[in-house]
Amino acid sequence: MGLDSRDYYRPSGFGGFSLFPPMIKNLLILNIAVFVIQQILNNISFSGVPGWYVLNHYFALNPISGFDSFGTPFNFKVWQLFTYQFMHGDFVHILFNMFMLWMFGMEIENLMGSKRFLIFYLLSGIGAGLMQILIGPILTDSLAYTIGASGAVYGIMIAFAMYFPDRYIMFYFFIPVKAKYLITFLVIIEFFSVREASFVAHLAHVGGALTAFIYILLSRRNEFKSRRFSNPFSSDFFSKGKFSSTFSKKKRNDIDIEDAKFFDINEKKDDEIVTQEEIDRILDKISQFGYQGLTEREKRILFNASKKY
Repeated sequence: MGLDSRDYYRPSGFGGFSLFPPMIKNLLILNIAVFVIQQILNNISFSGVPGWYVLNHYFALNPISGFDSFGTPFNFKVWQLFTYQFMHGDFVHILFNMFMLWMFGMEIENLMGSKRFLIFYLLSGIGAGLMQILIGPILTDSLAYTIGASGAVYGIMIAFAMYFPDRYIMFYFFIPVKAKYLITFLVIIEFFSVREASFVAHLAHVGGALTAFIYILLSRRNEFKSRRFSNPFSSDFFSKGKFSSTFSKKKRNDIDIEDAKFFDINEKKDDEIVTQEEIDRILDKISQFGYQGLTEREKRILFNASKKY
């Protein structure tokens, strides 16, 4: 599965688009570092206790109750809702998760900003973990440690589908499918697999996706004053600093001057009547091609329209 580069590319005009934004880069490094530590401890024992067992007992997500394969009670701790997200079972496990994190996450971080992206990422992982340990025992009799970034990654995928629903993803590298269809299909498959006995934490995937969905819905509700501008690509989203940490390279005074110019131009052109249909068309264009795909006139229209709501 991969992205169609023709549809995914973003020019660097709007403050630049980073293929490796800072938080994605840090998450990749941290996950790889933890994986290396896991591999080292796999060959070490502590007073006869395998190193991997010690790691799982204290840092993997333990069930709230029950006994592990050694007959020892599981050791659930609150911090495990964070630490389990950075542990992986094998090379294929971490390779797949890190590739998906980078592929979908780089654009989401460029969109949200690094700080907000990290909060969103960790919350998705926490939601995935809570779903696994609270609902898991009800649906299945098997209890086991949970590790991996998959739950948080599914949250990132949901964000991508909601912010870029019509972006094409090359499924198996040669079948173009819109993000909203492919990712919805993958989540549905996970939902119907929650009772399946396997090493895959399907319930955690569903939990991460659900947490992300709720987070984005609540964020949209708080960010926009009008239902007309509940679209995450409206200029209200761009003009109030949501992108400042990643995209804005200009001084605040320069932006204020440009804002004033926009108002002057808008108010002086009495013959330029902007209808709601025109605004809706611009919003649809953003959902397909991104904000950078707008003309200067369309950006100005959207900017001024957002100030009126």
